[in-house]
Amino acid sequence: MKKILENYPTQDIVLSAGRTIRTEKNGLDALAAALENGLAEPFVRAVEALGVITGRVIVTGVGKSGHIGAKIAATLASTGTPSHFVHPAEANHGDLGMIARDDAILVLSWSGESAELKGILAYSRRFQIPLVAFTAGEQSTLAREADIVMLLPREQEACPHGLAPTTSTLMQLALGDALAVALLEAKGFTAGDFHTFHPGGQLGANLAHVADVMHTGDSVPLVPSGTPAQAAIMTLSQCKFGCVGVTGPDGRLIGIVTDGDVARNLGQNLVDRPIDTIMTSAPKTIAPTALASTAMAILNQNAIGALIVTDQNLLPIGIVHFHDLLRIGVA
Repeated sequence: MKKILENYPTQDIVLSAGRTIRTEKNGLDALAAALENGLAEPFVRAVEALGVITGRVIVTGVGKSGHIGAKIAATLASTGTPSHFVHPAEANHGDLGMIARDDAILVLSWSGESAELKGILAYSRRFQIPLVAFTAGEQSTLAREADIVMLLPREQEACPHGLAPTTSTLMQLALGDALAVALLEAKGFTAGDFHTFHPGGQLGANLAHVADVMHTGDSVPLVPSGTPAQAAIMTLSQCKFGCVGVTGPDGRLIGIVTDGDVARNLGQNLVDRPIDTIMTSAPKTIAPTALASTAMAILNQNAIGALIVTDQNLLPIGIVHFHDLLRIGVA
């Protein structure tokens, strides 16, 4: 490998990378322009057609289009549109049985003439299964057979020989993402729904709710208004959260005292003073239904270590510390 690269300067490698990115960007620009013209109408029809089926979106494609199709199927499935990738070659050997009459089929083929697709095309027409196509072949077999054709602009491939699918597959991927997001928004798919399909990893952690990680019951450090500062500070030191909440006569949270508040008042005689005199009124709180990522954002923005969790009436029901959020993987 070293010998091969001896006559290929580093600057040429960087120039090559830049050309590839610019060429592919031109493809995305052309795709965006097409959406403002002829591509808009079939795109809307595709969203409407795929949004009303009671089955799944079956995605298929050959070669690089197949790899892109598998990713699009995964994106659709994780954003509220049940989807499955079926390889056309396997479909010709029994996997057509995976496609039901209440499904829809999304076919990716740059030329629209891949021989392996013939079985799926015939099957879709025989059983009147809605067929959506991503293709650049306006007069292709796929375009003629499909119910909805999203015609991709023929832009230059990043490959200097114009052979390796690069710009073309990027446009397919971008259009698939656009379709998935449009369906997500049309269906009102929420962050909570997203968490249902992404329970693991950092994404799952960020989408967890405060109620999933907060401490409750006797673990929540609270003292009533008027409590002597010395007693309240004892509660603060025992709870290990770095703060203690102060409640009013009706049980609502009216203030908070942190380690910092105590440190700033060490020079004063706190023995006979009520905790109210050093508390911060109207402290930052969070609802149990808020996302864990939202809690972390509030902690970071305000340089604090914990949030008291309150219900809609400001009654304290829990506490969440940044260590709790770090433990589950919230970044």
